[in-house]
Amino acid sequence: MSRTLVLNATYEPLGVVPERRALVLVLNSRATMIEDSGSVFHYANGQMALPEVIRLNRFVRVPYRHSVPLSRRAIFARDGGRCVYCAAPATSIDHVVPRSQGGGHSWENVVSACHRCNHAKADKHLKDLGWRLKSLPREPVGAAWRVLSAGRTESHWLPYLEPFGVEAATA
Repeated sequence: MSRTLVLNATYEPLGVVPERRALVLVLNSRATMIEDSGSVFHYANGQMALPEVIRLNRFVRVPYRHSVPLSRRAIFARDGGRCVYCAAPATSIDHVVPRSQGGGHSWENVVSACHRCNHAKADKHLKDLGWRLKSLPREPVGAAWRVLSAGRTESHWLPYLEPFGVEAATA
């Protein structure tokens, strides 16, 4: 089943819902279809395009969340799905300062890595291996991370996510 991006009335990304839920929101006049997915829903009296992006008709106040939840999926989204050491496709996460040596499980210490680099690094420090990070890992900020941490991002969503701090390479 395909997914639909849900925008607040102010075009701020709120989340992702299944196409069926998005269609119900549009049919109940709670949302407006901004882009259709190209798929068509057939029913007894006709047909209707399924939504790719919808905007809620009324503003929804979202409680301020101090931090983005740390998850494997969110780490891969932050790092673009690539190993931070060699740029190969990432398959695992790695603690820059190993947990066995006092490193914490936080945004600033966790990165995505390929199996080969993760296995080679094991529980060593980067300076012991002569490796360097291209950029320091940090906690992502912005409303769009609610969407990115939910999984795969559709290319049609980029124009709605970029104003909120998401680069095309991340999605």
